[in-house]
This record gives sequence, structure tokens and C-alpha cells, in this order.
Amino acid sequence: MTAVVAPLQPGRGTAPVRRRRRPLTFDRVSFLLVFLGLPLAIYVIFVVSPFIQAVYYSLTDWSGFTPTQNFVGIRNYTRVLSDSIFLRAMRNNIILVIILPLVTIVLSLALASLLTVGGSSHGQTRGLRGSNFYRVVSFFPYVIPAIVIGIMWGRIYDPSSGVLNGILTSVGIKSAASFPWLGDSRTAMAATIFVIVWGFVGFYMVLFVAAIKGIPAEIFEAARIDGSGRLRTAVSITVPLIRDNVQTAYVYMGILALDAFVYMAALNPGGGPDNSTLVMSQQLLTTAFTKGQFGVACAMGVVLAAITLVFSGLVFAVNRLTAGREVSR
Repeated sequence: MTAVVAPLQPGRGTAPVRRRRRPLTFDRVSFLLVFLGLPLAIYVIFVVSPFIQAVYYSLTDWSGFTPTQNFVGIRNYTRVLSDSIFLRAMRNNIILVIILPLVTIVLSLALASLLTVGGSSHGQTRGLRGSNFYRVVSFFPYVIPAIVIGIMWGRIYDPSSGVLNGILTSVGIKSAASFPWLGDSRTAMAATIFVIVWGFVGFYMVLFVAAIKGIPAEIFEAARIDGSGRLRTAVSITVPLIRDNVQTAYVYMGILALDAFVYMAALNPGGGPDNSTLVMSQQLLTTAFTKGQFGVACAMGVVLAAITLVFSGLVFAVNRLTAGREVSR
């Protein structure tokens, strides 16, 4: 009989086996420098360093056009957080970050589900007929520059010669004649949100289509056999299996909502009626280049960056908590 020798266990009278460190060869060092060191250096130089510089300027009274920079501490932050116009802009950004990602992602998920698994309920799982055509048409607005989209929809919303009022008037809605969609505080924000959603829903639809196609078709067929409807399948199967893609899309749309400068500047350069569409980035630009208060503007930028980091952290935290809850079930 052959005796079986048990492997030596650390802590049972034998010393633990130490792994030898790999020698630093030229290939290894060059790989680390090119694929780790160089990107890290670029990130530090062009991302971290400007942010640290902005934090420093936010603690000074720098006007942006003079060499003198007197240290004023947190006075700029106190001034920013007590400014009614900036607080209104912050409120508008919060409204955007709540509504924009939710509406865009829900619509994109619905369209992506229709184009991938929303076809016939018999036979092989497939999307709607002509899904490739719908995918191209829906993606088209994303390839148009944001400033062009803003100018185009500004003309569509024009109260005197806009297409929208013309169509509504022709179908019998007389109250739409000469209605200022971007000039009324009741509709300016909603009209702007519609434009941004129109510009991005196709892109995220294509992103979700690619993610859904990575799910094995057997899962959808099993759900169909069990009697699961399209809505139940989308909520209980599709969304949990592409949750990482949804998280990424939500973070990107949230960052866009916290900026939204191009769309707001194109549709309502002055911030809209009663500052109803003014966002923090617009107020930052006005403070820096119109008022010549770069220190205050940098404080606004730091506040905006802090809100963006908090939002991203909340999205990741919620995603992790809900994922853990699903695993426990």
C-alpha cells in the first residue's frame, strides 16, 4: 500500500512557506510603466492637479486677471451657500438629477426590451420585427452635437414660428398659439428635460440592447414557459441581470444632469424665466468671466464636484445593498 503524506499545515509546528518575490525584469518594469505608471501620471496631471488647484483658488479672492491672491478661508463657500441665485441653480440641478436619469433609463430599458425579447410570444425569443431599423433611428439623435440639438429645439419651441405650436394649433389646441414653452416658468424646465431625454434615450437603448443580448435565451424561454409576462420578465429577470449596466448608465446620466450646461445655454442662455432653468455650471461661468470672481467660481465648482461625488457614491451604495439583498433571497 502506498502511504499518503498530508501536506504540512502552517501553525502546526511548521513554518509557513514564503513565496519568492518575482524578479524585476525589463519586461515587467516596462509593462508597469506603460500600462500603470503613464496613465496614472496623466490622470494626476490633468485631473487631480487641476482639482487641487481649484480648491486652493476657492480659498482666495483671486479675480482671475490679477497676480495677487489673498487667502480668505471659507468665506467664498459661505457666500456661495447663502446666495439665493446659486441655491436656485442647485435646486434645479437636483431636480434634473432626480428626473433625468430615471426617465431616460426607464424609457431606454423599455425600448431595449421590445427590440430584444418583446417580439412574438411563440417560438424563439426575439425582438420586434424591424428592430435593427428602430435601433438606428433611435440612436441618430445621439450623433448630433448637443449645441445643435439645443438650437434646433429652440426653433421648434419658438412661440411665433415654431413647429410645435403650429402642429398643436392645427389639431385644434388654440391655447398653444404663440405659447412660450421656454419663456414660461411652468414649462421651461419640462421642455428642457424632454430635449435632453430625446437626445440620450437612443444611446442608452443601444447600450441595454447589447447587455440584454448577452443574457442566454434559455432564461427568457424558461420564464415564458412559467407564464411570466413581458413586464414581469423585464422587472424580475432583465433588470437584475444587467444591473451593472444600469448602474453605469445612471451614474453617467446623473453627471450629465449635474452639468447640463450646453443644453441650458443653448435653450435658455439667461437661465430662463425666474431662473427656472439656471444650473450651477451657468452661474459658475457668469461669476468667473462676467463678474471677475474666480475665487467664488472655484468654490462653486468644488461644491458641484462634491455633489457629483455624493451622487455617485449613493448610486453605488444602493446598487450594492440591493444586490446583497437579492443574493440573500
